[in-house]
Amino acid sequence: MVTETDLKHLRRCLELAAEAIEAGDEPFGSVLVGSDGAMLAEDRNRETSEADQTRHPELALARWAAGHLDAVERAAATVYTSGEHCPMCAAAHGWVGLGRIVFASSSAQTSAWLTDLGVGPSPVRPIPVQEVAPNVEVEGPVAGLDEEVHELHRRYRLSR
Repeated sequence: MVTETDLKHLRRCLELAAEAIEAGDEPFGSVLVGSDGAMLAEDRNRETSEADQTRHPELALARWAAGHLDAVERAAATVYTSGEHCPMCAAAHGWVGLGRIVFASSSAQTSAWLTDLGVGPSPVRPIPVQEVAPNVEVEGPVAGLDEEVHELHRRYRLSR
Protein backbone atom coordinates (compact mmCIF):
# COMPACT_ATOMS: atom_id res chain seq x y z
CA MET A 1 0.00 0.00 0.00
CA VAL A 2 1.36 3.41 -1.01
CA THR A 3 1.34 5.96 1.84
CA GLU A 4 1.46 9.76 1.96
CA THR A 5 5.17 9.48 2.77
CA ASP A 6 5.64 7.30 -0.32
CA LEU A 7 3.84 9.90 -2.43
CA LYS A 8 6.13 12.65 -1.11
CA HIS A 9 9.21 10.71 -2.19
CA LEU A 10 7.67 9.81 -5.55
CA ARG A 11 6.99 13.50 -6.17
CA ARG A 12 10.70 14.17 -5.66
CA CYS A 13 11.41 11.45 -8.24
CA LEU A 14 9.20 13.28 -10.72
CA GLU A 15 11.07 16.53 -9.98
CA LEU A 16 14.34 14.72 -10.71
CA ALA A 17 12.85 13.29 -13.91
CA ALA A 18 11.95 16.82 -15.01
CA GLU A 19 15.52 17.92 -14.20
CA ALA A 20 16.76 15.09 -16.42
CA ILE A 21 14.74 16.48 -19.33
CA GLU A 22 16.25 19.93 -18.77
CA ALA A 23 19.71 18.33 -19.01
CA GLY A 24 18.77 16.52 -22.23
CA ASP A 25 18.20 13.13 -20.64
CA GLU A 26 15.18 10.84 -20.57
CA PRO A 27 12.78 11.51 -17.67
CA PHE A 28 13.79 9.18 -14.86
CA GLY A 29 14.54 10.09 -11.26
CA SER A 30 15.05 8.06 -8.09
CA VAL A 31 15.63 8.52 -4.37
CA LEU A 32 16.95 6.17 -1.70
CA VAL A 33 15.32 6.48 1.73
CA GLY A 34 16.53 4.88 4.93
CA SER A 35 14.39 2.99 7.44
CA ASP A 36 14.07 6.18 9.52
CA GLY A 37 12.55 8.05 6.56
CA ALA A 38 15.65 10.11 5.85
CA MET A 39 16.57 10.64 2.21
CA LEU A 40 20.02 9.10 1.78
CA ALA A 41 20.78 9.71 -1.90
CA GLU A 42 19.09 10.76 -5.12
CA ASP A 43 19.90 10.81 -8.80
CA ARG A 44 18.40 11.33 -12.23
CA ASN A 45 18.95 9.73 -15.59
CA ARG A 46 22.28 10.72 -17.17
CA GLU A 47 22.38 8.51 -20.28
CA THR A 48 22.62 11.27 -22.88
CA SER A 49 24.53 13.89 -20.93
CA GLU A 50 27.15 11.33 -19.88
CA ALA A 51 27.05 9.36 -23.19
CA ASP A 52 26.60 6.11 -21.26
CA GLN A 53 23.38 4.11 -21.61
CA THR A 54 23.95 2.51 -18.18
CA ARG A 55 23.70 5.84 -16.29
CA HIS A 56 20.31 5.01 -14.77
CA PRO A 57 19.49 6.54 -11.38
CA GLU A 58 18.44 3.20 -9.88
CA LEU A 59 21.83 1.70 -10.71
CA ALA A 60 23.60 4.74 -9.27
CA LEU A 61 21.64 4.36 -6.01
CA ALA A 62 22.45 0.65 -5.78
CA ARG A 63 26.14 1.45 -6.21
CA TRP A 64 25.92 4.24 -3.63
CA ALA A 65 24.19 1.93 -1.15
CA ALA A 66 26.82 -0.79 -1.63
CA GLY A 67 29.54 1.67 -0.70
CA HIS A 68 27.81 3.52 2.14
CA LEU A 69 25.37 1.18 3.92
CA ASP A 70 25.77 -2.16 5.64
CA ALA A 71 23.61 -5.14 4.66
CA VAL A 72 20.97 -4.46 7.35
CA GLU A 73 20.65 -0.79 6.35
CA ARG A 74 20.38 -1.72 2.66
CA ALA A 75 17.64 -4.28 3.33
CA ALA A 76 15.65 -1.72 5.34
CA ALA A 77 15.97 1.03 2.70
CA THR A 78 13.38 1.89 0.05
CA VAL A 79 14.07 2.98 -3.51
CA TYR A 80 11.49 5.34 -4.95
CA THR A 81 11.56 5.86 -8.68
CA SER A 82 9.58 7.51 -11.43
CA GLY A 83 9.68 4.36 -13.57
CA GLU A 84 9.97 0.68 -12.71
CA HIS A 85 13.54 -0.61 -12.78
CA CYS A 86 14.85 -2.07 -16.03
CA PRO A 87 16.37 -5.58 -15.78
CA MET A 88 19.89 -4.14 -15.29
CA CYS A 89 18.76 -1.96 -12.40
CA ALA A 90 16.55 -4.68 -10.90
CA ALA A 91 19.53 -7.05 -10.89
CA ALA A 92 21.75 -4.45 -9.20
CA HIS A 93 19.01 -3.83 -6.62
CA GLY A 94 18.80 -7.56 -5.89
CA TRP A 95 22.55 -8.15 -5.78
CA VAL A 96 23.13 -5.23 -3.41
CA GLY A 97 20.27 -6.41 -1.17
CA LEU A 98 18.18 -3.26 -1.17
CA GLY A 99 14.66 -3.39 0.26
CA ARG A 100 11.36 -2.22 -1.13
CA ILE A 101 10.84 -0.50 -4.49
CA VAL A 102 8.01 1.98 -5.06
CA PHE A 103 7.53 3.21 -8.62
CA ALA A 104 5.15 5.72 -10.20
CA SER A 105 4.91 4.00 -13.61
CA SER A 106 5.58 0.47 -14.78
CA SER A 107 7.94 -0.78 -17.46
CA ALA A 108 4.94 -2.01 -19.43
CA GLN A 109 3.39 1.46 -19.34
CA THR A 110 6.64 3.11 -20.40
CA SER A 111 7.06 0.67 -23.30
CA ALA A 112 3.53 1.33 -24.51
CA TRP A 113 3.98 5.11 -24.22
CA LEU A 114 7.25 5.04 -26.15
CA THR A 115 5.69 2.93 -28.88
CA ASP A 116 2.82 5.43 -29.13
CA LEU A 117 5.40 8.23 -29.39
CA GLY A 118 7.12 6.47 -32.30
CA VAL A 119 10.22 5.43 -30.37
CA GLY A 120 11.75 2.19 -31.61
CA PRO A 121 11.96 -0.87 -29.41
CA SER A 122 14.30 -0.92 -26.44
CA PRO A 123 17.43 -3.05 -26.74
CA VAL A 124 16.37 -4.67 -23.44
CA ARG A 125 13.03 -6.36 -22.85
CA PRO A 126 10.87 -4.64 -20.18
CA ILE A 127 10.79 -7.36 -17.53
CA PRO A 128 8.97 -6.69 -14.24
CA VAL A 129 11.30 -6.26 -11.26
CA GLN A 130 10.00 -9.34 -9.48
CA GLU A 131 10.92 -11.58 -12.42
CA VAL A 132 14.53 -10.41 -12.06
CA ALA A 133 14.68 -9.98 -8.27
CA PRO A 134 11.86 -12.18 -6.91
CA ASN A 135 12.41 -11.42 -3.23
CA VAL A 136 12.02 -7.65 -3.55
CA GLU A 137 8.80 -6.06 -2.31
CA VAL A 138 7.38 -3.89 -5.09
CA GLU A 139 4.63 -1.24 -5.09
CA GLY A 140 3.41 0.45 -8.25
CA PRO A 141 2.31 1.82 -10.56
CA VAL A 142 0.61 4.67 -8.72
CA ALA A 143 -2.58 5.99 -10.31
CA GLY A 144 -2.31 9.68 -11.15
CA LEU A 145 1.45 9.84 -10.82
CA ASP A 146 1.78 7.39 -13.71
CA GLU A 147 0.03 9.90 -15.97
CA GLU A 148 2.42 12.62 -14.80
CA VAL A 149 5.31 10.38 -15.84
CA HIS A 150 3.56 9.80 -19.18
CA GLU A 151 3.43 13.57 -19.68
CA LEU A 152 7.15 13.85 -18.88
CA HIS A 153 7.90 11.27 -21.60
CA ARG A 154 5.76 13.21 -24.08
CA ARG A 155 7.52 16.43 -23.12
CA TYR A 156 10.96 14.83 -23.55
CA ARG A 157 10.12 13.42 -26.99
CA LEU A 158 8.63 16.70 -28.19
CA SER A 159 11.78 18.56 -27.09
CA ARG A 160 14.03 16.46 -29.32
